[in-house]
Amino acid sequence: MNIRKIRPQDNPAVRDIIQQTILEYKAPKEGTAYSDAATQSMYHAYQKPRAIYFVVEVDGVICGGAGIAPLLDYDDSYCELQKMYFMPHVRGKGYGKQLIEKCLDAARSFKYQKVYLETMDNMYDAQGLYQRVGFELLTQPLGNTGHYSCPVQMIKSL
Repeated sequence: MNIRKIRPQDNPAVRDIIQQTILEYKAPKEGTAYSDAATQSMYHAYQKPRAIYFVVEVDGVICGGAGIAPLLDYDDSYCELQKMYFMPHVRGKGYGKQLIEKCLDAARSFKYQKVYLETMDNMYDAQGLYQRVGFELLTQPLGNTGHYSCPVQMIKSL
């Protein structure tokens, strides 16, 4: 397993993993990462200040990814853990925890103080992972992510 920064040629694989996972969990296409403009061109979406996206490769094949970016329309000390998705055959192997740690290290290097995320209410394994690495549930969304179909919000202090 290898975690590395996204490259332009990774865009189709990352888009497909995100969209297939959203469909797998029967989440709405609208109001989720499925319909985000960034999902179509992930490399370009993360070429901005204080943002980075990582992919996970297993045997040279991209199997997942996640990124850090500023939380839009909110305090600039807050970032968002974004678009963390994995193909089914690599889930439960510890890659998610390693990827989150890589993202949290990046968030610290960008001088963020809090990390926010949104997820679906039926993504139980993901929620469990987030809680194990220190995320806590919130009662309402923060910022302006555009993900109005994601009913679970969480936060972690760095």
